[in-house]
This record gives sequence, C-alpha cells and structure tokens, in this order.
Amino acid sequence: MATNEYQVTGMTCGHCEMSIREEVEQIAGVEDIQVSAETGKLVVSGSGDVDDAKVLAAVEEAGYSAVRA
Repeated sequence: MATNEYQVTGMTCGHCEMSIREEVEQIAGVEDIQVSAETGKLVVSGSGDVDDAKVLAAVEEAGYSAVRA
C-alpha cells in the first residue's frame, strides 16, 4: 500500500476536513484518508501508487491548496 503525505493550507475546522475527504475519496485506488485541520496534514493511502496530481487537484477543488510533504 502506498501512502503519501501533504501539507494543506486554509483548513480551520471539521467542515474543512470533510470537504477535502469528500473530494479525495473520489480518486480511484484511494483506500484511506486521514486529514487534520489542526496540523494541516493530509495522508492518503491506496492499493497502488496514489497520483499526486489527482490528490492536489481534489484538494484545490475543495477550495484549499496543498503541497507534497
């Protein structure tokens, strides 16, 4: 299982976390998502390689910005 970690800016609450989770979970192959507004961390795990570009695009779609940590 591949695990990628990202630093997200702009998250302030549980609703922010939920918005990001809803977008990222739509990516094929994603099996686990851990997101924390408190730390700004997003950890995405999947069965194969998780496509950084798709994760970053999903975070942007949710209204936030992220970089690979």
